[in-house]
Amino acid sequence: MSATDVLRRYYDAFNAGDTDGMLECLCDDVAHHVNEGNIRVGKEKFAEFNAHMTRCYKENLTDIVLFEAEGGTRAAAEFTVNGTYLETDEGLPEAKGQTYRLPAGTFFSLEGDKITRVVTYYNLSDWIRQVQ
Repeated sequence: MSATDVLRRYYDAFNAGDTDGMLECLCDDVAHHVNEGNIRVGKEKFAEFNAHMTRCYKENLTDIVLFEAEGGTRAAAEFTVNGTYLETDEGLPEAKGQTYRLPAGTFFSLEGDKITRVVTYYNLSDWIRQVQ
């Protein structure tokens, strides 16, 4: 399976709200680098983060473009996040059902058909401007 095939499965699961499907794409000790946050290691930490995000945000990704480096051990995705802010996230503006649209990107490392590293970036100040 190619890196882009793995990423397609990962993002299909994301858009379906299927955390288990996303977890199936990850290695057990995945390193999850969160935008403006700490690195979380392991599937359990990834699942906890996803539960938090699902509680606070409803998001759907569109305009997904996947890139794969030669050899399939590195890949990237560029996409648009279309979201609704459902519940106030600590340290951020109050949630009132605001909608937002953000460009974002993620870098991946892979071994075989498993993702070993996920690094996501988006412009937090743009998001805050949209939800205030």
